[in-house]
Amino acid sequence: MRERAARRPVYAVQTRTGHTLTADSLRGRVVLVNVWATWCPPCRAEMPALQQLATAYEAEGMVLLGLSVDRGPAAKVDAFLAERGITYPVAIVGDDVIAAFGGVRGYPTSYLLDRDGVVRHTVMGPVAPLSLRPAIRRLLAESDTGAARRSLRLGGEARP
Repeated sequence: MRERAARRPVYAVQTRTGHTLTADSLRGRVVLVNVWATWCPPCRAEMPALQQLATAYEAEGMVLLGLSVDRGPAAKVDAFLAERGITYPVAIVGDDVIAAFGGVRGYPTSYLLDRDGVVRHTVMGPVAPLSLRPAIRRLLAESDTGAARRSLRLGGEARP
């Protein structure tokens, strides 16, 4: 995991369940963005750990957002997610969304964004939950004056 210069990606994606998520709609939450593909063995291997992270920190204000770069039928991605019990939001995206994050050099690549939407950490390769958890907890603990407003906009729900 390495720290990056402050960068606030602007993006809008439609999840496989039909919800639209944007940088603005997720403001006030810590967001772990994971860029992956069904054909990528390390991506496939890390998904159970990502699901555990998503479940563990959801109530505290973290959202895990999967960005699939698959170019085949969407039904293949849907089946892949269902077979693995993946419940965090996933969108199939094009190069424009990946470019908003500064591009990737390999898969998987993950970006940890603070509550203001600034990329605070980039992980190239599979995530290591034990080393990522302290970074997530630190960002969740940071003061956020917009958190209360964010909760009101979502009607107090924990999920986007």
